[in-house]
Amino acid sequence: MAGRIAAVSIVEAIATDLRGRIFSGDLVSGQTLTETDVASSYDVARPTAKASIEKLVAEGLLDRGTHKTARVIELGPGSVRDIYLARAYLESEVLRRLARKKTVPAAAVAANAEIAALQSGAPLDVVEPDMRFHLSLIDAVGNERISRMYRSLVGEVRMCMVRVQSLQLLDSSLIHAEHQKILELIESGEGDAAAQLLDEHLGRARERLASAMGGQAGPEAGLPQPSSPDSRP
Repeated sequence: MAGRIAAVSIVEAIATDLRGRIFSGDLVSGQTLTETDVASSYDVARPTAKASIEKLVAEGLLDRGTHKTARVIELGPGSVRDIYLARAYLESEVLRRLARKKTVPAAAVAANAEIAALQSGAPLDVVEPDMRFHLSLIDAVGNERISRMYRSLVGEVRMCMVRVQSLQLLDSSLIHAEHQKILELIESGEGDAAAQLLDEHLGRARERLASAMGGQAGPEAGLPQPSSPDSRP
């Protein structure tokens, strides 16, 4: 017997497609997105197109001033640093709390194993399991509001991750190695050390991307890769 299929609204379906086009680079930074164009492209009424656009504005993927046309957000050095620092504030405390109970989420282990198995591919091949790794850590705390707060950043975070991979600023083996070490530190109850490594992990990506966006790279851009962690049982 076939399982149930969740109904998806037209607004959500259009927003999902537009979101995918932004992440893939089909819709580039600064590109305008009018209600008329969206309505015509998806053969829907303008109010439906407007609702889809507003959904992505709320996610931070589109920028729209009063009485202005929506545009795909442009990532500059300042916005890149804001996004990564907001992540660090939330994720660092989450790691400390997980370490107190030595809680290692199975979903994080699985996502990191997927990263390790990658050979090559499109930027999103790395981004998707990378995003799931971090989301699973956030969700493991079991606080609905913290998860909701983090998800308010996910759209912008994913755009940064895609840009990092598109520009080949970080190797997947480095991402996997640091994820692995973070999990080991959580399992051993070393919350402060896990949070410190997370700061370095995010800081390296942040400063390399900020530099690629035209900014002055901070010292974190040149942080060395940690020694290879011991294999887990």
